[in-house]
Amino acid sequence: MKLLMIYCNEFSYVPKVKTLEGYEEHNEGKTFKDSLVAFIQVEEKDEENPKSAEDKLLKNLKWAAKKNNTTKIILHSFAHLSESKASPETSKQIFDKVEQRLHNANYECEQTPFGYFLDIKVDAPGYSLARIFKDL
Repeated sequence: MKLLMIYCNEFSYVPKVKTLEGYEEHNEGKTFKDSLVAFIQVEEKDEENPKSAEDKLLKNLKWAAKKNNTTKIILHSFAHLSESKASPETSKQIFDKVEQRLHNANYECEQTPFGYFLDIKVDAPGYSLARIFKDL
């Protein structure tokens, strides 16, 4: 799994092109303030042990959120961080489980529309822990 976390003063998206059938329809955009946005690529190797990938993702998200003094986390599927890709089903399953576990730990968590190209706007501050890359 590849993980790029960016703390954002403001992050917004608008769905533009649906790329995967069989997932929820989205037409409306959304804006978030003071949030950690996680650009996540689940890789083929993660399909061997999705629970381990889920645990590592959760641990890193909580750590980065704490370092940036936020409890708001946005999960964004970003299949451009590696050549290797897990199936959409595995990726979505991991996203859903991590979202639920974050809610259970008193974090505010949402996902961007899965299976869409989005117009995005990122307003991120310029300090080192506002941008973190991990190869999990």
